[in-house]
Amino acid sequence: MDNVRLDKWLWAARFFKTRALAKKAIEGGKVHYNGGRAKTSKNVEVGALIRVPQGWDIWEVEVLALSDQRRGAPEARELYRETDESAERRAREAEGRRLTNQAMQHPLKRPDKKQRRDIQRFQRQHDE
Repeated sequence: MDNVRLDKWLWAARFFKTRALAKKAIEGGKVHYNGGRAKTSKNVEVGALIRVPQGWDIWEVEVLALSDQRRGAPEARELYRETDESAERRAREAEGRRLTNQAMQHPLKRPDKKQRRDIQRFQRQHDE
């Protein structure tokens, strides 16, 4: 296999659930191919570096193999290798998010009617 479109490869590598989502991300400038923005129809080459957003994280992967068929997750992981810098950055950011969430104190329950009125009164006083 020598010609695989970027949107098909991203779908086959399981970065996106559908080709339409992959196409939307590429056209929106979210996916970078070898450091620059790419078009949906760009042919993927072995050894290329692709930068793909996934939720809170940004993956930087090197293409190891080409495929235009979506298979199981273990087979999809054989299509690419994540760079060491990307893995370290994702782990560091995940740890930061975890620590931030631990520092937040969530209320044990919702405010009752009297507490809501007090909150609204407080907000009105500071808006004036």
